[in-house]
Amino acid sequence: MSVEGLGSAQEKMRAGGVAESAIDVFSHYYRALEAGETGLIREDTITPLLDPPKLEEVSVGEDAARAALSKTVVIKLNGGLGTSMGMDKAKSLLPVRDGKTFLDLIVAQVRHVREQYGVTLPLVLMNSFRTREDSLAALGAHPDIAVQGLPLDFIQNKEPKLLVSDLTPVQWPADPELEWCPPGHGDIYTALLTSGVLEKLLAAGYKYASTSNSDNLGAAPDPRIAGWFAASGAPYAAELCRRTAADRKGGHLAIRTSDGRLILRDTAQTAPEEMDYFTDEHRHPYFHTNNLWFDLEKLHAALVERGAVLGLPLIRNTKTVDPTDSTSPEVFQIETAMGAAIEVFEGAQAIVVGRERFLPVKTTNDLLLLRSDAYELTPENTLRLAVEKAPLIDLDTKHYKLVPDFDARFLEGTPSLRHATGLKVRGDWTFGAGVVVTGNAELNDPGQPAAVPTGAHLGSPDQD
Repeated sequence: MSVEGLGSAQEKMRAGGVAESAIDVFSHYYRALEAGETGLIREDTITPLLDPPKLEEVSVGEDAARAALSKTVVIKLNGGLGTSMGMDKAKSLLPVRDGKTFLDLIVAQVRHVREQYGVTLPLVLMNSFRTREDSLAALGAHPDIAVQGLPLDFIQNKEPKLLVSDLTPVQWPADPELEWCPPGHGDIYTALLTSGVLEKLLAAGYKYASTSNSDNLGAAPDPRIAGWFAASGAPYAAELCRRTAADRKGGHLAIRTSDGRLILRDTAQTAPEEMDYFTDEHRHPYFHTNNLWFDLEKLHAALVERGAVLGLPLIRNTKTVDPTDSTSPEVFQIETAMGAAIEVFEGAQAIVVGRERFLPVKTTNDLLLLRSDAYELTPENTLRLAVEKAPLIDLDTKHYKLVPDFDARFLEGTPSLRHATGLKVRGDWTFGAGVVVTGNAELNDPGQPAAVPTGAHLGSPDQD
């Protein structure tokens, strides 16, 4: 073992104020990495999950739903900066509808369920050291969301990036912050423990957690799922959706043949020569939404028993220390996936939910769609598709990839997409007010900046 590499990383983490339990978890994965572990899950070691329970077949009474919600906390993963979209603050602070941000709508979703069922339903964010200040400031506009005695957030741990060449912590004086990375969202379990938030929730009488990404406005607190999960007695459950050809990159659950446990397999855990199996939506028909439910008491017991090391499968990500500079040194980022905890808990379950519970925003294509009239804001403050099928959006990444550039080209508002099947834009186009897209529309590259006039109709007018 590289005593120097691990020792240097541990010292760096202690100097950075990282909790000892988190350092123990990092050390576990460092040793696995050095031993040559890649985290790959081979196709011949798993069996496809073909017929999991479906929420549409579940019946939950109002009293049972209320009882479950009264013991539930909503945890949102809020550590992402949205750097791939050109943002320098939490992605959850991006306006989505009518000037309201993801975080505003999450608060409204929680508030709605509180009022409807008469429950406290705490909202707790898992922030990173880069998103905390701005996010808590934004929550200051919603003073009613805090629950007395409970924090509004806890901080995701951080760890050093490791040089691929010798597994020592990378040094990058040009920007020392780039020497650090989060340990993936699988750190939620360690961070809940090391922050003391897990024990505070248990002491306050909470038993269940509903957890999802803050950029997924479909994953609102759901009374029926809460009631189903409480009645199941399961320690852990994952929400799944039926796969389509558009979902081939998303992780999926499978059954590990050696012990019959449900496990999660992500892209980074699939060998290149087996990607055909991974992307086959018929072989693996359900994808993992990253909407999770877990029993706080059973999580606490597992963490205490294992010394905070749940032993989630390693994800070894190879990057450059400066993501914007491909010539900067190659580094390993040791990560784990939150959903991989499904294999830790005996009796863990999965349930198939409607596609409306999976609305992540990963690109400005997604953002344009959610801001358009193809989606409606419901009284529950969720976004729901207002048409039979969402149109396919394909914006030129040279001009629309980054949010500031995207916003500058839609200053007069989002085009109507309610009657569209697709919109493909190539080149630098600015859109005027009241633009309507019908059918399948395509704008070709004009070779210079151009404008779509106010009130223009794109596509096939006879489909309007």
